[in-house]
Amino acid sequence: MSTLEGECDFSSAGVALYTSDASNYRQIPLGVVYPRNAEDIHKVVALCREHDLPVLMRGGGTSQNGQCVNEAVILDCSRFMTRVLSIDTDARWALVEPGIICDSLKAAAEVHGLTFGPDPATHSRCTLGGMIGNNSCGPHSMLAGKTVENVLELEILTSEGEHFWVGPTSEAELDTIIAGSDARARIYRQLKELRDEYAADIRERYPNIKRRVSGYNLDQLLPENGFNVARALVGSEGTCISILQARLNLIENPAHKRLVVLGFSDIYIAGDSVPELMPFKPIAMEGLDWNIIGGLQARKLKEREVALLPEGRAWLLVELAASTLESLEEHCSTFVQAMQKSSRVLSVLQVPDAGDTAALWSIREQGASATSMSLDPHAPDPVVGWEDTAVDPMQLGNYLREFQALVDRYGYTTSLYGHFGDGCIHARITFDTRSTEGVAQWRKFSQEIAHLVVKFGGSLSGEHGDGQAKAEFLPIMFGDRLMEAFRQFKSIWDPQRRMNPGKLIDAYRMDENLRFGPDYQRPDISTTLNFVEDLGGFARSSERCIGMGKCRSQSGAMCPSYQASGEERYSTRGRAHLLHELVRGELITDGWDNPDIADSLEHCLSCKACKHECPTQVDIASYKSEFMEKHYDQRRRPLHHYAMGYIGTTLPWLSKAPALTNLLQKGPLGALAKRVLGISQEASLPVLSSQSFGQWAHQNADRHDDYFNWFGDAALPAAVLWADSVNSNYHSHILISATRVLQKAGFQVAVTRAHFCCGRPLYEYGFLEKARQQLSQMLDHFYPHLPHAAPVVVIEPSCLSVFRDEMIRQYPSDQRAADLHARAMTLTALLSQRDTPVQRTLPTGLMHLHCHDKASGEQHERDWMKKCFDSLSEPESSCCGMAGSFGMREKTRHLAQTLFSRALKPALDSCSEETVIVANGFSCHKQINDYTQEHLLHPVQVLEKCL
Repeated sequence: MSTLEGECDFSSAGVALYTSDASNYRQIPLGVVYPRNAEDIHKVVALCREHDLPVLMRGGGTSQNGQCVNEAVILDCSRFMTRVLSIDTDARWALVEPGIICDSLKAAAEVHGLTFGPDPATHSRCTLGGMIGNNSCGPHSMLAGKTVENVLELEILTSEGEHFWVGPTSEAELDTIIAGSDARARIYRQLKELRDEYAADIRERYPNIKRRVSGYNLDQLLPENGFNVARALVGSEGTCISILQARLNLIENPAHKRLVVLGFSDIYIAGDSVPELMPFKPIAMEGLDWNIIGGLQARKLKEREVALLPEGRAWLLVELAASTLESLEEHCSTFVQAMQKSSRVLSVLQVPDAGDTAALWSIREQGASATSMSLDPHAPDPVVGWEDTAVDPMQLGNYLREFQALVDRYGYTTSLYGHFGDGCIHARITFDTRSTEGVAQWRKFSQEIAHLVVKFGGSLSGEHGDGQAKAEFLPIMFGDRLMEAFRQFKSIWDPQRRMNPGKLIDAYRMDENLRFGPDYQRPDISTTLNFVEDLGGFARSSERCIGMGKCRSQSGAMCPSYQASGEERYSTRGRAHLLHELVRGELITDGWDNPDIADSLEHCLSCKACKHECPTQVDIASYKSEFMEKHYDQRRRPLHHYAMGYIGTTLPWLSKAPALTNLLQKGPLGALAKRVLGISQEASLPVLSSQSFGQWAHQNADRHDDYFNWFGDAALPAAVLWADSVNSNYHSHILISATRVLQKAGFQVAVTRAHFCCGRPLYEYGFLEKARQQLSQMLDHFYPHLPHAAPVVVIEPSCLSVFRDEMIRQYPSDQRAADLHARAMTLTALLSQRDTPVQRTLPTGLMHLHCHDKASGEQHERDWMKKCFDSLSEPESSCCGMAGSFGMREKTRHLAQTLFSRALKPALDSCSEETVIVANGFSCHKQINDYTQEHLLHPVQVLEKCL
């Protein structure tokens, strides 16, 4: 393996990352290889052939039926083989490597006014190789078809080492190929014999619906389909060949689109309405039922998005398209008028706003995943397993009724949603996989649902493939003869059965290899932090990740360390899987001492984006704090842990002599300190203010009492300004501006005379007992003296996150903590309550918000800055890279600079001289200020100018 240009990992942590996908299954791989090119794939396949080892080519790992886990050598192309090799705009095709992300191909094509049609809900992270393997679809398959209809040619490698291109083949070409003596001739000859023997069975037994994904695509070998070997291999789930390159069809991107949302009294009537909608030629038609929306509301998730939905208990998201804006308006008007007259439709909502459209689509893409953890830890979680059955959309309403009746008869609950225009239904069902009785009932249900699908002329899988979950029920759909044809098809390509064995054909039973089967017992793990959202504690929290991989997106706030590295171990999902394997103790046997998990978490920026953006609210920042405490319980810590973690305690002392401190850190002593503390010599150290905010407040307050310095008229309502450690000592001018803004807004302002610190940096390094002591000081000596009902204004987002998160984890039953949690807010949130007017605006601004502000989901900072600028851009959705000391440490600085260079740095480079740069986090200020010092302001400074 030393000859690989790529990388490989056979360590326990390396394989732990790949034990599960987005399905109910778990298997421990033999090892993982990250090929850099096609030659690497050749070498790995040859080595596996030599040692008779199974091989699994895996895409983004978002499969829901178990085809992406196996006791095999895994080939993950998503790290290095991610290029669009060429695009032919005239012929409308793209040549790609198998690891490229769907959205990356779309972005490259859209430059030319083209797009790749299929768009699964995981489009931001699923790979084209995986889409080809699963024959993926998505909402716009009504426009573009499944992946199989969009594959032109494939360059393939067999397990025996044969390597050639496949695609459509005319009868004359087929005769020429078969006449040869090479491996390709042999394979094509056998495929032709297979086709001729089973042609009648294929025509008879394959359902005549758009979303038939189950089984092998033997229909593509029929003469009427051009003996298309490439398309016959689409959907083979890695059981036949490895894909080296793919030539894919591109389509014209619809010029103008609009979403129209229809409300219904129930999901069955929504299904009944599909035939009524089809004549309007929608390019997408997605159904949502009340159980998803109600589940989101119960968890207080996506409240703004849900509020956009019109009246109803079920909805169809219908997207219309036209070549011109005028024709789109006319088309939408005709459609809306028809729907308003329909007896089935309760409400109609046109959605011309792009932001609202994206918000509504996000419910469809993430809603089911967001409700996949039962609120009762003793009740079964809604899981996949019969997630994507497909029938004729013209029979959809009746199918849904019988589907639900079957679910009810077994005592399950479910949510029904999916691609109604194609008759493909998704359903998360509360199967009990954790008891022997529950598994037996699940098996019996599975047999009945398979027969129900066949009764309606449908496909067991309409999108996600068969994998292990459905494979054993394929005989119900196809019969024994076609099952034998499937075996022969696999044998032609993979005679030694090394390619993803036990999946799709001659598969494991549906109840083998369960991730949470009857043999799994959740352990009781003692933790310092209280994981209040999970009544089962940390072990239950480790089950939150269901593998959908949104953290592997290259857009959005989550996950910055993955965006910079492309490595699974530095993704939210990767870390969650490592921690879950730690909990299980089977593969990772050294528990909290594991150095690979420590490395993974040391590269986490603790941005908290996962808690907000992950559909299941996996909270890696909190898990990291707990792990770091346990990891260093009996071992020596690096010096920088103390220097950075205890900074809130040391800063007030350093600020007693700011000029001397600043002078010392610039000279040889500063360089030595950097070396000792593992800080990059390229990183600058922050400069202390000449006067701390505490000193300024004491000198300039209008009055004092035993606990507070007071500013403003005593008759005004009180607001307490939290003097956080970093801004108090490094950026005192920002807190001074905050004091003035609060006075302008009509408050008297209280600033504590004593120094308090929330302890934010302590959590980064796992100093949880020390952090608890600092919170205890706040509760004992800060909280009791607060003016009655006064808000606590916190301008540093990372400090505010302690009030909102860690305080409750440390003191889950303390009413003082709950009250302080409720009172803490941003300055802009307080201004939003007061209806404070803006007196002037600034011309142009560029804004970067702190990660913890984004993770909160609040819009106050953004909304107020929009009021204060005539034009405001916000180019960076992810972390700036600094994240406390992350961007300064030698070990992580390269990732920090990669993050900074992704979007924020280019945006700063393109700023005009008049542009005001706005950042609301101390770390963000540091990152930006190291690069440019022009016109950099905190939002409170902008407000001071504009109120």
